[in-house]
Amino acid sequence: MSHADNPITPRDWISDMQNHNTHKMNQPFATLQRVKRGWVWSQFFVLEEQILTEPLCVGQLKSDSDKHDGTFKYILTGDGAGSIFTIDEYTGTIHVTQKLDREEKPFYTLRAQAINRNTQLPVEPESEFIIKVQDINDQEPKFLDGPYEATIPEMSPEGTSVIQVTATDGDDPAYGNSARLLYSILQGQPYFSVEPKTGVIRISSQMDRETKEQYFVIIQAKDMVGQMGGFSGTTTVTINLSDINDNKPIFQQKFYYMNISEAAPVGSTIGKIMAEDSDIGENAAMNYVTEGEESLVFDIITNNETQEGIVKLKERVDFESKRRYSVRVKAINRQMDDHFMKEGPFEDTTIIKISVEDADEPPVFTSQNYVMEIAEGATNGSFVGAITARDPDNANSPIRYSIVHSTYLKRLFSINAHNGTIIITKLLDRETAAWHNITVTATEMRNPEQVSEVTVYVQVLDVNDHAPEFPKHYEIYVCENARSGQLIQTISAVDKDDSVEGHHFYFTLAREATNNSNFTVRDNQDNTAGIFTAKNGFSRQEQFAFFLPVLIVDNGTPSLTSTNTLTVSVCDCDTEASAQSCRFGAFMFSLGLSIEALVAVLACILVILVFFLAMLVLRQRRKQSLFPDKPEEFRENIVRYDDEGGGEEDTEAFDISTLRTRTVMREHKSRRNITTEIQSLYRQSLQVGPDSAVFREFILEKLKEANADPTAPPYDSLQTYAFEGTGSLAGSLSSLGSSMSHVDENYDYLTERGLDFKQLACMYDPNKSIRD
Repeated sequence: MSHADNPITPRDWISDMQNHNTHKMNQPFATLQRVKRGWVWSQFFVLEEQILTEPLCVGQLKSDSDKHDGTFKYILTGDGAGSIFTIDEYTGTIHVTQKLDREEKPFYTLRAQAINRNTQLPVEPESEFIIKVQDINDQEPKFLDGPYEATIPEMSPEGTSVIQVTATDGDDPAYGNSARLLYSILQGQPYFSVEPKTGVIRISSQMDRETKEQYFVIIQAKDMVGQMGGFSGTTTVTINLSDINDNKPIFQQKFYYMNISEAAPVGSTIGKIMAEDSDIGENAAMNYVTEGEESLVFDIITNNETQEGIVKLKERVDFESKRRYSVRVKAINRQMDDHFMKEGPFEDTTIIKISVEDADEPPVFTSQNYVMEIAEGATNGSFVGAITARDPDNANSPIRYSIVHSTYLKRLFSINAHNGTIIITKLLDRETAAWHNITVTATEMRNPEQVSEVTVYVQVLDVNDHAPEFPKHYEIYVCENARSGQLIQTISAVDKDDSVEGHHFYFTLAREATNNSNFTVRDNQDNTAGIFTAKNGFSRQEQFAFFLPVLIVDNGTPSLTSTNTLTVSVCDCDTEASAQSCRFGAFMFSLGLSIEALVAVLACILVILVFFLAMLVLRQRRKQSLFPDKPEEFRENIVRYDDEGGGEEDTEAFDISTLRTRTVMREHKSRRNITTEIQSLYRQSLQVGPDSAVFREFILEKLKEANADPTAPPYDSLQTYAFEGTGSLAGSLSSLGSSMSHVDENYDYLTERGLDFKQLACMYDPNKSIRD
């Protein structure tokens, strides 16, 4: 800095380095002098990492106004002032008191000022200067991203770049060679090299993964451009070789030997082979194929997980026909690398020798199935056909034949157990079954476990043994007012037989109807015929229906005929000749009943129904039974069923505790007529209260009588008539209290109300009877 009114230039600064500490040539310093009444700043340098036993002079600040009389005082402020850096306030000399490290702080910014010691006023404006820490080579190179790992394809050409490594040095790159690095390779030659200045690692020679798939390379970085006395650092680089398809599959054997039993089914596994491929992963994937004629008998498939070739049986083998096979098998890589195609196909070939082992085989039929024919209607024992089977083994065991799986077919066919001849044992009908599927077994007699089956298809050939017939029942009607030559029905025919040329039927009237003057049959030559009227008008009163026999002839050899009868019903039609009542009349006619007979039947049914209803009514009336004639029986009925009951407050009629607690000795007593006693006691009850001794005596007497006689009615029913109860507001409802004396009451009026009331009058008037 400088005053604006008195600027100075760097030329104004002088250095008294030669005059100050001349014995310390490696410790430069600068001085500030007052020139033309102004301050300027400068730089000071201090070497880092100096071990100090005492403060070290860095430089000196001076003002040109300083007379060295002690009036000037120098003050230092800023980074590290007072701790790291000190200043002599009289001379302006600056000292460093600590060891400095450039990598921690490369420079310090401080401010200096000169003041008057007496007035404490500045004599010069404050000036800023820098103390720079001068670098020395005290940091070693470091690989901050190490260790490294890289992958390159095997067989890569020379010069291929692998990876770049980078080291850093903490020293000052702008000062000297302390941070200038040089790379070199300590381990990894001759396969790898490194560029000295860039650290790029390159391939020096081709490498094969199958020989070695991983390399460890050591790279060194040295400062001072590799000169002696510099620092160095190292890192490791792991280089992996990735696989490429540079190897073909190779069989370890030129010949493989396997065995297979002739009894083995198709699809059986015979054995496994495997070609080795030094590559890995998809580059080692391969397919196995068979070549030559033997590929029709044997097949090979590839196991994608194990890369094995599995040999399988494609067709059955026969020991007696061929005992040895030579199968040519090829292993081919699935993926090819164009860079190595010039080295030849990536495949290998081997031969598998397969020997067929003898086994006891089941019989073999001369055909996989048999088709035979026989005419229907052939007699029992007729020849159908013959089957043949043989033992394929050298033993040539005899064969036994039999029909299995169907009891029904065993009733129709029979097979000779020794020669396989099939005959019929029952007449066959083609219309029932046109084909028969027979399962025949052939069993070795020396080894019954060896069994084979074959299907025999027997076709029953048709014979014209069924005459033609109508396909359905025809309901034919003719109107009374029909005209001659009118078509009333079209008929057709069917035949159960099977005609090779197709069915053709001929229709005519039967011989017995050739003189029929009512109807005619006209053949349409298309397996149909028309029924026509032969006269004008018909009468239902004269003849309700006509029977028309029709002769049908087929074209079979020999031809067959049948006579089928049509029923033609006469109908009452309107003017347009449409049937109205034919269906009902035809139905009755089919039952063999006339209208008169039908009316008679309906009348009989009605009479039976009326009779049945009358019987029900009579039975219902009989259920209403009469009372018995004896008066005693009437009384018993009244006691048991017509219970009047006392009033709601009838609790004093008798002492209930007496009935519950008193023990009564039962003794047999003769049954008495109690009608008069009931009437007299009732009258007494109207005069005396419930505590009367007479009433109590009566209850006890009846209780004893009831306990002794099991046929007597319960007393609780009797007491309701003997005593009405004084607490009832309605009063007595019983007819027993209508008079004080039964002699004075006249009961004749009850007889006028019917039989029931007449019986009631007899109960109270002994002089009357029901007969009266």
